[in-house]
Amino acid sequence: MNAPLPQEPRVPSDSMPPGRAALSVTWAALPVLTLGYATPFTFAVAALWRRNLHLLLASVAYIGLFVLLLSLQPDMGKEDGTERVVGVLMFVLAVVGCAHAFLIRGRVFDPHGLSGIGNEQVVERVRRQRLLRDKARALAADDPGLARELRIGRPDLPRQYQDGGLVDVNHAPVGALVLLPGVTQELAERIERVRSDTGGFMSAEELSAVAGLPPEITSDVADYAVFIR
Repeated sequence: MNAPLPQEPRVPSDSMPPGRAALSVTWAALPVLTLGYATPFTFAVAALWRRNLHLLLASVAYIGLFVLLLSLQPDMGKEDGTERVVGVLMFVLAVVGCAHAFLIRGRVFDPHGLSGIGNEQVVERVRRQRLLRDKARALAADDPGLARELRIGRPDLPRQYQDGGLVDVNHAPVGALVLLPGVTQELAERIERVRSDTGGFMSAEELSAVAGLPPEITSDVADYAVFIR
């Protein structure tokens, strides 16, 4: 299959800047680092910060468990079963609270998943895709046979070569042609019919003129189309 291009990270530690990611990890680790004693405060602070119902309910639950823990601790050794209950409460506050915090830390520190996606990164990603397309077009112009072997412009076929999202108008099926900007199913089917009659196209301008594409999408199609003969 076509090797996937780098995608936007999906885990909080990847999508957040390093400083915020480190802070989120520290926050999430506090329950286990403090043996559960900081758990209610960890969630309460987050609830006050984000004003989130889930965090509010979680903090109330952990505060209740913490109060119960404190009330039972003086009776440890005096009543049977108290130590076991205290142990269970500490486990919930420390381990479960820590796992819970790690699970939601993205929602607390990066609720919209955008903190690590700056304009510079977006621009760089678009530039990289454009460069890949330019290199793939140059290769196709110099060696069409190699381009076909590499399956440049054929997102419908398994491949490894990265072409930046090109579509080979002269060989790709309708399902791939619709990936071109502004090309609908109807237009893709028309391109396929005209292609069968004419043997293919040389450029986006010829494609637009012969297949009757709307002029306003010609420049966008040209950016993603390749015409391998």
